[in-house]
Amino acid sequence: MGRRKGGTGRCSRKNRAAKAAPEPENITKAPHSFVIHRGLPSKHTTELTRDFRQLMEPFTASQLKERKNNSIKDFVSVAGYLHVSHMCVFSMTKLGLYLKISRMPRGPTLTFKVHNFSFSRDVISSLKKQYFLKRAFHSSPLIVMNSFSGEGMHLKLMANMFQNMFPTINVSNIKLKTIRRCVLLNYNPDTKLVDFRHYYVKMSPVGLTRGTKKIVQGKVPNLSRCADMAEFFEKAGMLSESEQEDDPSAQVVLPQTLSSRGARADGQSAVRLSELGPRLTMQLVKIEDGLMDGEVLFHEFINKTEDEKEEIRKKREAKRKLKENRKKVQNENVKQKEVMKEEHKKKSLDGIKKKKEKTETQRLMEMAAAESLRESGGMEEDDDAEYYRQEVGEEPEYDLFTKKSDNRKRRQPSDDTKLRVPKKKVKFDESVKKEYRSAGSSKDNRNSGKFKKRNDSTKPDRDGKKWKGGRSGHPKYGWKARNAEDEQDNKSSKNDRGPKFGKSKGSFKNNDKKPGKGRKVLGSKVQKFKKGFKKR
Repeated sequence: MGRRKGGTGRCSRKNRAAKAAPEPENITKAPHSFVIHRGLPSKHTTELTRDFRQLMEPFTASQLKERKNNSIKDFVSVAGYLHVSHMCVFSMTKLGLYLKISRMPRGPTLTFKVHNFSFSRDVISSLKKQYFLKRAFHSSPLIVMNSFSGEGMHLKLMANMFQNMFPTINVSNIKLKTIRRCVLLNYNPDTKLVDFRHYYVKMSPVGLTRGTKKIVQGKVPNLSRCADMAEFFEKAGMLSESEQEDDPSAQVVLPQTLSSRGARADGQSAVRLSELGPRLTMQLVKIEDGLMDGEVLFHEFINKTEDEKEEIRKKREAKRKLKENRKKVQNENVKQKEVMKEEHKKKSLDGIKKKKEKTETQRLMEMAAAESLRESGGMEEDDDAEYYRQEVGEEPEYDLFTKKSDNRKRRQPSDDTKLRVPKKKVKFDESVKKEYRSAGSSKDNRNSGKFKKRNDSTKPDRDGKKWKGGRSGHPKYGWKARNAEDEQDNKSSKNDRGPKFGKSKGSFKNNDKKPGKGRKVLGSKVQKFKKGFKKR
């Protein structure tokens, strides 16, 4: 489909309206969180991270896409824009699973070692009555802490960290129907373990029989065992052990009406919890001053003296100063490079201007030269013709100084072809040919290569006789000698007669047949080949 013309689409208009509208104050001030996993790859870590994100909803990035090459700095850089205040990191190592909870952007960081954990799906599947409502995750959970009031600064810091991870509750303005979930944290001072649980909160009316409770909650009763409706309401023995009245300590008077049936204002109801998961049993190991780094404020297993702490503090201070100096030098280098870049840009622009001016003047000069040549072009032919008349004293030919009408390009001769003289065939009379044929066997004429006839082997000689074979008498290699002196010259000029076709002398013979038929051209080699063929 083509692009829509004129204006933006419906989705773009919605997004623009959402960006323009400011977020409410209660949402911007609420603590937001990132939940990620690092370390060795493990399916358990990934699933536990997903369950913990669901627990931290709605103020968490539930669809956060993380990669291996993402560093902590990447998450810190976007934390301010997204109002993120906490980051939870599950890391798997060879020693076990660890959970780090840090305050953004400068710390502190608490490191827990996870001893036991269970997924949400395992917890829900183990219950007889399973409660899982999506609307329960539209509001933040209520946090309940137990036994965190012991001695030690690390306990107070741990309690403050957990409390600040969830939004605060204003008792005067709170609506009870928004409290659907509860997070329970229990600290055991003997084992120093923290139990982390997640529950779904349900209100059930108190002081009603089983039949009445079913009618109130909108359930359809089974009247097959009762004679009439009154028996169904009055019969109390039909209650099971699990449906007995709750403990009086778990009964409360509701100040507000809830959405669940039977939970009316000023009515007595029992608070019931159904676990959602995940379950975590962990131990505090270390507290650091910075974000995943810095001075160690508390360690469960390592204790250092004051001198060692002072030495570590000095090393950290020296490292911080070195980093500041390096950053200062880098900033100066960046400023210097920007200045050099501006100077180079200025020089480049000046050079471009000069080049434009130069090219403009050159173009004007070329145009003036072309016009002058165009004006003087008509006088060139007349000047050359006049000069020729004055110097030679004759009228020049018509094609000598006139340009041809066709525009075909002539081939420019090279240096070798300029000195080359064209060869022309010279025709002689029969008397001249005979005169030179008679002297064709001499050494001087043969070496000079004049008027040699090499093509027609059957042409008669000066006596009218045909050639009778023999290499020395063949027209291609010279005419046959007529006297002893010519024979001596032929022997002396044996190397000048051309290539040899065989080892035996006189390989060319005439078999007394018509010329051109059955002649043995290749000499003794052809004869040997034929003899061997006949023997077979």
